[in-house]
Amino acid sequence: MTTPSNPLQHVRKHPGPKRGQSANWSGYDVTGSGSIDVQGSWIQPAPTCKSGENSWSSPWIGIGGVTSNTLEQIGTDTDCSNGKPSYYAWYEIYPNPFVTLKNIQVNPGDKFSAEVSTSGNGSYTLILNKLDSNTNQVLQTTGPIVQSSKKARNSSVEWIMEGPYNGLLTNFGTVTFTDAKAAIKGQTVTPLGSFPNRDPITMVTSGRVKRAVPSRLSSDGSSFSVTWKHN
Repeated sequence: MTTPSNPLQHVRKHPGPKRGQSANWSGYDVTGSGSIDVQGSWIQPAPTCKSGENSWSSPWIGIGGVTSNTLEQIGTDTDCSNGKPSYYAWYEIYPNPFVTLKNIQVNPGDKFSAEVSTSGNGSYTLILNKLDSNTNQVLQTTGPIVQSSKKARNSSVEWIMEGPYNGLLTNFGTVTFTDAKAAIKGQTVTPLGSFPNRDPITMVTSGRVKRAVPSRLSSDGSSFSVTWKHN
C-alpha cells in the first residue's frame, strides 16, 4: 500500500452550480441538526490509470460538512500515482489534517464497513472494518477511534465518492454503497431511504459536465451506486 503523490488535500463539500451538484462530491446527503450516527459499506474499486496519471478518488461516510465547515469522516482511497494504482485508508476531523490508517490494508475487491457516531458533546467515535466478502466476518479493524471537535455542528450525514476540487478524478468505475443508515435528532438508526429530505449529489465541472453520478436508491432504501463519468 503506497500513499499517492497527490493525496486528499481537503475534504468538504464545494458547492456546485445548483442544489444537488458539487465540484468534488457525488453520493447522498441528509441535512438535519442533531445528526448523531452514520453507517455504510462498500467494495474497494480498482482504478483505471493512464500512463503518468496522478489522480484520486475516495469513498467515505461522515457527519457534517454540507452546511458547516466541520466534518468527521472515515474512508478509503482508490488513486493513481504516476500511472499506478494506489490504495489506503484514512480518517479526518476536518479542518484538522487527515490521518492515514496504517493498520488496515486496502486492495481492490476488499469489503469495508464504517461508522461515525457522536453523543452530541463534541466526542466522536469512528470505526472502519475490513470484512470477509462472503461471511462479513471482521478481518481487520481500526477499533473505536475516539476524537473530539468542539466546533462540530452535527448538521448532516453523508455517503460520498469524492475527488479533487482542482485536479483529476480517478476513474473508479462504479462503487456501490450498501447498509446506508443514519440517525438524526435522537431517532434510531434507519435506512437512508427513510429520510424524505435526502439529497442525491452529482459531481460536475465548472462547465456542468458530469464527473460522477449517483443512482436511485434500492427498493429498501439502503443502497445506491456512484458511477464515474469524466475526470
